[in-house]
Order: sequence, then C-alpha cells, then structure tokens
Amino acid sequence: QVQLVESGGGLVQAGGSLRLSCVVSERPFHLYAMGWFRQASTKEREFVAGISRSGGTVTYYADSVKGRFTISRDNAKSTLYLQMNSLNAEDTAIYYCAADFATASITGGSPAYWGQGTQVTVSS
Repeated sequence: QVQLVESGGGLVQAGGSLRLSCVVSERPFHLYAMGWFRQASTKEREFVAGISRSGGTVTYYADSVKGRFTISRDNAKSTLYLQMNSLNAEDTAIYYCAADFATASITGGSPAYWGQGTQVTVSS
C-alpha cells in the first residue's frame, strides 16, 4: 500500500513563504507522477500543481498559483516539495499530496493515492 506523508504546513502571515514536503513509502518513487491539491473550507478540492514522473521535467500549475508556487521532486529521497511564496489568505486550505502512474490522472484530479493532508493558514 502506497503511503504519502505530508509535512511543512502551518501558520504564516500574508506575503510569507512555506515549503511543503511529501514522503512516499513506495518505491521506485520516480515511476510516479506527483501532484499537490488543496481544499479550503466550504470549497471542493482543487488541483494546485503537478510534476511528471522520472526526472520531473514537466510541471503543471493552476492559474491561481503560477509564478508563486514551485513544485519539485527529489527521487533519491522519495520526496515531493511545494515551495509557496507570496502567500495570501486565499491560499488557506488543507494541502494534499497525490501520486499516480499517469500524469493525466494528476492533472485531471483523479490520482490513485492520497496523503492525509497538512493545514496551511495564511493570516492577513
């Protein structure tokens, strides 16, 4: 069973930065396309960012985070990252890590594996 464990969430002031991490238990990690999703209270879960398998040379972003968030992966550490800069109150949500063998499942919002989520709260 694939396990995804997120960390790095917390409380930050508007304009600040956070880096989320997601460690994946199943190997080989590089075979998984990975992504980040988020769900704010009273809203549906939405796609935030995705990264292709292997070298992670292709990345995808929601329009709302382009230019502020950066997704990356370290295959040697089986870890996915999300660097979040210039945070604002609208970024407040639970952030979920996700994995799938197919990139289309990530960008399409239906990955096979999910983490438990980490809370990000941005104070204005």
